[in-house]
Amino acid sequence: MTNTSPDATAPRPRWWTLDLSDLTQAAVFAALIAVLGLVGQFNLTAGVPITLQTLGVMLAGAVLGPKKGTLAVVIFMVLALAGLPILAGGRTGWVSLNSPTAGFFVGFLPAVIVIGVLTAAMMPKYRVAGGIVINLIGGMLLLYAFGVAGLMIRGTSFGAALAVNGPFVLGDIAKAVVAALVAVPVHRGRPGLIAPLRSAPRTEAGGSRADGTKADGTKAGGSESGSDG
Repeated sequence: MTNTSPDATAPRPRWWTLDLSDLTQAAVFAALIAVLGLVGQFNLTAGVPITLQTLGVMLAGAVLGPKKGTLAVVIFMVLALAGLPILAGGRTGWVSLNSPTAGFFVGFLPAVIVIGVLTAAMMPKYRVAGGIVINLIGGMLLLYAFGVAGLMIRGTSFGAALAVNGPFVLGDIAKAVVAALVAVPVHRGRPGLIAPLRSAPRTEAGGSRADGTKADGTKAGGSESGSDG
């Protein structure tokens, strides 16, 4: 008689499903991004402010992953577009879209998606060095690309638009490091917060993997030492 493991027969949750805990976490990080915009800002001559909200976007991707992190940023952006003054300087989403910051505001979404996906690919163990690189790719390089595109749409030359990012570099590197350092203890204390993209070998009924090996390393239908003679 075959013993069927509950883990083997239980249906796996679809990656796009969300439970109450997921929604709560996303809402908390949406609020965090909004609060980070209240800390203050430094306005540059090009009209693009230096704020801490990009740190919130990095944290959302690094801590919550692609699904919940993206939802957090979507909630934040929807509230901003609905007229809430939650962007840096008390601006709304529509004000941002009609200003030099349009590309950076739009770039929040692809930034968190890339950070979340790459972080999930690194899991189940979060590494500081890898996390910093991921945060820099999504929260700095990709965000800068959208920012430059937004400025060029408004008539700024490529060189001038690229130069606008200069004052952001050191601060954004620091944000990437801080986000990774924060994510390490969070994932250590809450393993499984981000589902890894690479699943472990599935165990079949009776405790055997697809390759015929049991969970303890022995072959199904035999012992480690082979025949008893």
